[in-house]
Amino acid sequence: MRILTLGGNGFVGRAIVVDALAHGAEVTSFSRGVSGPELPPEVVQVVGDRDAGDYAGLATGEWDAVVDLSGYQSKQVDEAMDALGDRVGRYVFVSSHAVYVRTLPAGATEDAPRQTPLRAADVLTNETYGRCKVACEDDVWERYGDRATIVRPGRVTGPGDSSVTALYWVRRGARGGRVALPTTPEQPLQFIDSRDLARLTVQLITDGRSGAFNAIGPETTIGELITTAAEVKGSSVELVQVPEDAVPAHFPLLEPEEVWPARRRDPSKARAAGMPVTPFRQTVADLLAWDRDRGEPALDIGLTDQAEAELLARPGG
Repeated sequence: MRILTLGGNGFVGRAIVVDALAHGAEVTSFSRGVSGPELPPEVVQVVGDRDAGDYAGLATGEWDAVVDLSGYQSKQVDEAMDALGDRVGRYVFVSSHAVYVRTLPAGATEDAPRQTPLRAADVLTNETYGRCKVACEDDVWERYGDRATIVRPGRVTGPGDSSVTALYWVRRGARGGRVALPTTPEQPLQFIDSRDLARLTVQLITDGRSGAFNAIGPETTIGELITTAAEVKGSSVELVQVPEDAVPAHFPLLEPEEVWPARRRDPSKARAAGMPVTPFRQTVADLLAWDRDRGEPALDIGLTDQAEAELLARPGG
């Protein structure tokens, strides 16, 4: 089995590459080659900048499937499909749970309403990102039909997750003590381990499955995320709820209560297709171990130790 990844040096891409190699695939990675950790030596690396429409490195070659990890706007996806044509058997587009409308009941499936498509945006924001992904999905469906597979991950974490949103709370829980929490501990979360996402993606290719799949892990809460990290490190925490307006805007993982039900989606279709479920404690432990091994670089989000201590020292804190 021959797999081409468009982008493969990043967090999710690397997990897919590693899983594909472990299951006997020949992997070619197309990227700018300027970021991300070094890929295994058996990966054929092709350099090109899709943002500049540079697909010259892919002028020849055939693959059983392409996994598009770096398509965010329809122009990027359309150019990739033009360049590859029928030289790929299946087009797997890694989309996002952001394609769905923001207010959905809990347990929504892949048939839930999506946002209106947006074919181009000068800047990808919370308002434009999901709509641009919808437009990308539509173009892949139209071009490849039964040879199109759409994977819609929720929040992804695990070893290699440098996005820092989950890592902030995992580190904070591991440190122990009183934790300033600007939401209720019951705020729902639904992570997927990057290795489970990778296993699903490669299995979908192996089985030739079409359609859309919610790549979503088990339900948990932000409180459980923090306390699990504390348990892994042998520490203990006291969660102290503080006002949301007492912390900086865009605080990691915080979402308005009206969208909480929509964050609890149904992953049964993906699980039936072969998506495993890594125990949440294992995901957190592996994330902490990876972070320790890389030297725990400073994070640029959340509260500093001093700012949190001052907040907790206020009356009522």
